[in-house]
Amino acid sequence: MKLRAVTQGAVISVIAPASFAQPDRVERGMAALRALGFEPKFGDHALKRGPLYFAGTPSQRLADLYAAFEDENTEAVMCLRGGYGSNYLLNGLDVARIAPHPKPFFAYSDLTGMQLHLLKEIGLTAFHGPMVAADFYQEDGVHLESFQAALKGNAYSVGTEEGLRPLRDGAASGTLYGGCLSILVALLGTPWEPQTEGKLLFLEDVDTKPYQVDRMLWQLRHAGKLEGVRGIIFGEMLHCMSPGAAPTLLDEAILSALDGWNGPIAIGLRSGHVSRQNVTLRFGVDAELTVGTEVRLDLSEPAKTA
Repeated sequence: MKLRAVTQGAVISVIAPASFAQPDRVERGMAALRALGFEPKFGDHALKRGPLYFAGTPSQRLADLYAAFEDENTEAVMCLRGGYGSNYLLNGLDVARIAPHPKPFFAYSDLTGMQLHLLKEIGLTAFHGPMVAADFYQEDGVHLESFQAALKGNAYSVGTEEGLRPLRDGAASGTLYGGCLSILVALLGTPWEPQTEGKLLFLEDVDTKPYQVDRMLWQLRHAGKLEGVRGIIFGEMLHCMSPGAAPTLLDEAILSALDGWNGPIAIGLRSGHVSRQNVTLRFGVDAELTVGTEVRLDLSEPAKTA
C-alpha cells in the first residue's frame, strides 16, 4: 500500500494503544514534535491511566485508534509508548475502518502484533520507529534522517553509522518485516502469528539474556518461521547481556542458534529499543541487505503516492 508523503506542519494524532506513559515524558515528547514543525494532538483517551497498567479499556483504546485514522486532518499516527496491552485489541480490531484511511503508523515493542496485523490484512506499511514518550522525549532519542525520509516516502539506507555490524557475510533482498522478538514469539499459534517467508527479517529486543534470545530463535525455527527467510538483521539488543559473561556471548549464541540456516546476518541496528537515535524502518517495502566489508540495509522501495 502506497502512502501519501507527510507534509511539513502536519497534524500527528498521538494515541496509547497499550500502556500509559509518564507525564513528564509525554510533555517533553510533544514539545519535541512541535519543535520539528508538526502539530501533535492527543486521542481522547491517550492520557488515561488504568485499569491496571493499560491506557484505558480496550474499547477506549480502539476508539482512539479508529478516530486517528478517520480524522481527515491527521496525516500520521504515533503511539505514546509500548509497554503491554495492545494484544487485547487484536481480536476486536475492525480493519475495514482503517483501510480507507491509510497513514503512517509509528510504533514498536508491544505494538508489533498490531502493526503486522494491519500489514497483512490491508497492506498498511508499518513504521517501526520512534514514539512520543519513549524516544522523542530524549534529547538524542530520534534518528531524524530516517524519520524524515520515511515520512516523505523516500528510499534511504542505514549502515555502520546506525550501529550495523556483520555476523555472517552475504547479500539478500526481500520484503522488510519483523519487530520485537518477544512479541513475534508470543504470537506463534495465534491467528496473528508472523508471516515470514520471503522476508528480510528484523528482530530486536531489550533486557533479554543471550540464552533467552537463543530459546526464542529455536522456537521460531521449529515453528517453521525461518523457512524462506532471505536474511536476518538484529537490532541493538539493548541490555541483552548476562552479568559477568564475555561481551561476545550474544553474537555466539545467535550464530549457534542459526547454525545450518543459510543467509546473511547483521546485528546492531538502532531501531526499536535503543540507547539513542531510534532509526525508523518501514516494514512491508522491498529492501536489500549487504553484509561483508560494507554492512548496509537499503530500503529501496518508495512508499508514497504523491
